[in-house]
Amino acid sequence: YGMRRHAELEGSSGLSSVGSDPYPFFRVEGPGIHEVAVGPVHAGIIEPGHFRFQCQGETILHLEIQLGYQHRAVEALLMRSSPTRRLAITETIAGDTSVAHATAYCMVLEALSGVTPPPLADEIRGIGLELERLANHVGDLGALCNDVGYLPGASWFGRLRGDFLNMSLEICGSRFGRGLLIPGGVRSYMPGHRREALLRRLQIAETDLCHIAEVTFQSPAVVSRFEGTGVVSQALAETLGLVGVAARASGCDRDVRRDHPFGVFGKLGLQTEKASSGGVMARAEIRRRESEASIQIVRQRVNALSDGLIRTPLGPSRSHSVAVALVEGWRGEVAHMAATDENGQWVLYKIVDPSFHNWPGLAMAMRGGQISDFPLCNKSFNLSYAGHDL
Repeated sequence: YGMRRHAELEGSSGLSSVGSDPYPFFRVEGPGIHEVAVGPVHAGIIEPGHFRFQCQGETILHLEIQLGYQHRAVEALLMRSSPTRRLAITETIAGDTSVAHATAYCMVLEALSGVTPPPLADEIRGIGLELERLANHVGDLGALCNDVGYLPGASWFGRLRGDFLNMSLEICGSRFGRGLLIPGGVRSYMPGHRREALLRRLQIAETDLCHIAEVTFQSPAVVSRFEGTGVVSQALAETLGLVGVAARASGCDRDVRRDHPFGVFGKLGLQTEKASSGGVMARAEIRRRESEASIQIVRQRVNALSDGLIRTPLGPSRSHSVAVALVEGWRGEVAHMAATDENGQWVLYKIVDPSFHNWPGLAMAMRGGQISDFPLCNKSFNLSYAGHDL
């Protein structure tokens, strides 16, 4: 019960009592039907989740995904934590989306207090968000290559992921962007020598990325496995409400950076990358094109940096108010909402990670597919268990 702030612990063990009846999974019955259960403990070092396949031979008729093993009651924890701890908590909602969640949290506080961050802070926040997008998109491309046995691509993209993580390390001291933001602005300024070093590393990474991507996407071994696998139609994506890469790969034209511009993105004139086939190839291609675009954005914003304030002090939050923040994280739309009482104190804090919208997309993408394609299709979505479970 994530929002039960004052729940009493039951029993001497400190654990709440739960029913003993097994979870009622959906079942398909008929000749040749069999069931395959995967997880929540997996072979790799990954988050826990349970996947229940109803199959006929190797063909998947239905996939049911059971989540919740990563539930930490994050929303309740934020409500009862001191304001000085809340930013650190939001940075760990989904460990690979630290900057996006921290940005949304800071935007909520700034809206409630009527504060606008300085332009320089918005520039640095934008750089942090795009570096986070680069590291994860490139890392996903490497993981997809690994899943189809294309080891040169896995090695190349894996090394590039490290390069982009190290760029985040240079600007804030954390490879995952933690500590970059603070309500009202950012913690630290980027002096000239750091900007020059970042631009040099970015140029090298761009050259490598273009070459590696061209070779990978021309490989018959890659193309034959990517094309036609895990397809989600545009109509289905719209019905399910998919967001981010998964939505744009199915032809849905949505991107918070353009549709609800925030910070520096309001002046970029961003062009949304989208595809139409809706399969693994489309999701990989979107990552490739967005990575190339993010490099251009980072270069442009670093060159635009100038001297100035990096933080505006926050005032007290308004009473009887609601603030909503939308941020385009690398997976898709990150949403945070806070509501205050007559004293300006929180009475509700709500978080929606993009994975909450997109897990049903993975289940539908597998219908009619081969069970051997599940690891590849799963990685093409690369959703967060912790972000969903909160």
